Amino acid sequence: MKDHTLDGYEISTDPARLDSGLVHHWLAADSYWAVGRSREQHDRAVAGSLNFGLYEAGSGRQAGYARVVTDHATFAWLCDVYIGRDDRGRGLGTALVEAVADHLAPCGLSRLTLATKDAHGVYEKIGFRPLVSPEQWMTLGLVDPGPVEM
Repeated sequence: MKDHTLDGYEISTDPARLDSGLVHHWLAADSYWAVGRSREQHDRAVAGSLNFGLYEAGSGRQAGYARVVTDHATFAWLCDVYIGRDDRGRGLGTALVEAVADHLAPCGLSRLTLATKDAHGVYEKIGFRPLVSPEQWMTLGLVDPGPVEM
């Protein structure tokens, strides 16, 4: 994926640009879904995923992150979407998810899924919607914390 520019920010899938320590800190210390995730688990997740970094164009400072687990043919799961606290409120989360969707569009995936507790509005702007038939979906929670309280 070539870099995308957005009002002083750019989005890239270049793994060499990721500040993995910063991303781990964001997720393990400041997200509701990955609090306490170990660095080793984080590094394995990054290594097995398609990663998107959001960077300040001038300085190269990382401002956001998103991760996709996909086979690049039929299915993708968008996860670990995070915008740094100092960069929130500028539409960067929406732009990052749009870049992910644009990047995956040529793959012809049947679906791109995600789970969110509180950012439905961000994803609805891009076209995400609730499952039409949630009763068809199942999950095997090997380490299942149960439903996320709303």
